[in-house]
Amino acid sequence: MGKREGSILASQAGEFLRRVNGDPAAAQAVNDAELLPETQSIGEFLRRLHALSDEQVEQILAVQRERNLRFGEAAVALRMASQQDVLWALSQQHSHPYAYAHAMEEGGPALHADLVMAREPFSRQAEHFRTLRSRLLIGALAPSPVRRALAVASVGVGEGKSYFAANLAIALSQVGARTLLIDADLRTPRLHRLFGLPNGSGLSNVLARRQQGSPSILAVEGLPHLFIMPSGTLPPNPADLVQRGTLDALLQEMAVAFDHVIVDTPAASHGADSAVIADKAGAALVVARRHACRLAEMQALLGELKRRPVYLAGVLINER
Repeated sequence: MGKREGSILASQAGEFLRRVNGDPAAAQAVNDAELLPETQSIGEFLRRLHALSDEQVEQILAVQRERNLRFGEAAVALRMASQQDVLWALSQQHSHPYAYAHAMEEGGPALHADLVMAREPFSRQAEHFRTLRSRLLIGALAPSPVRRALAVASVGVGEGKSYFAANLAIALSQVGARTLLIDADLRTPRLHRLFGLPNGSGLSNVLARRQQGSPSILAVEGLPHLFIMPSGTLPPNPADLVQRGTLDALLQEMAVAFDHVIVDTPAASHGADSAVIADKAGAALVVARRHACRLAEMQALLGELKRRPVYLAGVLINER
């Protein structure tokens, strides 16, 4: 990597950070959050959401007392609120970023059902991702003198690597860590569809040096600490692009600009792209679907990663 390459990316990263940090809307979101103290009850949030009248609130309270229910449960029973409304109110009460809240209040894009950390943040599946987050924060993502990104890899297509990468990134962002999720699968990209984002420009444009201005990093509405770099235009030579020093420079700059960087990679069955990206990221987490991934292929992928200076965070068995 030449000095010019590194200085260009440093300038682009700096421009991006100035743009985000100086965003009036982001500042207003912080101010709005401060106006919603955690002392407010679920009922107060639901009342504000649906502009419930005093008479409707009294009806809910009567059912609450009569059936020994929570306020939210009584409101759902009377069809004055939905279960999603109650989840939104809980997220507001506990200052927990919840993308569905934005979709309800602002008409934001609907997120894919696979994004359980954003759509069902209090579910059992979400708890599994919180456990994974905790383990990684004392392992591959623990503070260290050498900043690392975490590549999420798999042997084949459809094993769940994009699902795990996306939900892990959301989980990290929900504890206030500025998290960048990069779609480095330049063969079968999926992250832009999961988050309902455009994919006209992204990583491939940066690597091919066809990106003008700052890198294409998109904010996710309703998840204020999460940012996405989509794959961009599908290139005819993905293996060549990821081998370039431009990717090294980009990952180094992003690791400094963000608290965590998660990278979704192509399936290893497509070629060496996945191992090359993991090498440049510095750490890797491998996902395998139970009864789908062959042992010999998994051993080959792990062997390739072990031959490289990669911190192997572990292997996850996907039972979905």
